[in-house]
Amino acid sequence: MSVLAHELPKPAGEEVEQVCRPEHCYHSFDALFCALTSKKPIPPKFPDGKYPLFVTWNTRSSRPGRPHKLRGCIGTFESQPLKDGLAEYALISAFRDHRFRRIEEWELENLECSVSLLTDFEDVGSYLDWEVGVHGIYITFPHPSLIPVAPSPSSAPSPLSSSSSTPTRGVLKHTFSATFLPHVAEEQGWDKIETIDSAIRKAGWSGRISEDLRRALKVRRYQSRSCTVSWEEYVQWRTDNGGSV
Repeated sequence: MSVLAHELPKPAGEEVEQVCRPEHCYHSFDALFCALTSKKPIPPKFPDGKYPLFVTWNTRSSRPGRPHKLRGCIGTFESQPLKDGLAEYALISAFRDHRFRRIEEWELENLECSVSLLTDFEDVGSYLDWEVGVHGIYITFPHPSLIPVAPSPSSAPSPLSSSSSTPTRGVLKHTFSATFLPHVAEEQGWDKIETIDSAIRKAGWSGRISEDLRRALKVRRYQSRSCTVSWEEYVQWRTDNGGSV
């Protein structure tokens, strides 16, 4: 999952009462469908609040009960006007996720679209201060060679963070960062440490993961309001609103 922003502001504009709605997914689906077919889009009717957001595309399995497969997921932690932001990131996620080839028209009928609106950002003092299934995490850390080693390094998980006492050692030449949305750890069956270590790997660090590295992480936890619709639901919505498929 790629992230195209580095700052994590709180949602602007309307408050959290405007939760994620199916219409947000329909609008995202419509942006992709019209981009692939040159059809005329349906004007969105939902309120245009501002939120950090992610748009996720999944391919549904042809076998009942089998899990879906990720097909693209990109978002931003900068608050976006929903009408423009969802349409933009629907296409970025479909066409520019470097892990996958571009989504093509023939795939549409097997897709489902999920939208996540991000809320409740909080800086935490420990890499363990979040709950699986409740919070997403956004981690940043310097190159591990710049992290001082504790006098008595420990491999045991700690509720404490050493980042507050870590001295600054010049200008960092490289900063690693990664995020997982709230549902990821639960779906993967990870505990907190497994999630943290997976995020460190996702950020691009392939070396040893020590307790000193974990304690040096800067972690922001957040929550999300999510909604998912299938291709069939989108087609029904578009037809009901006077659009052709």
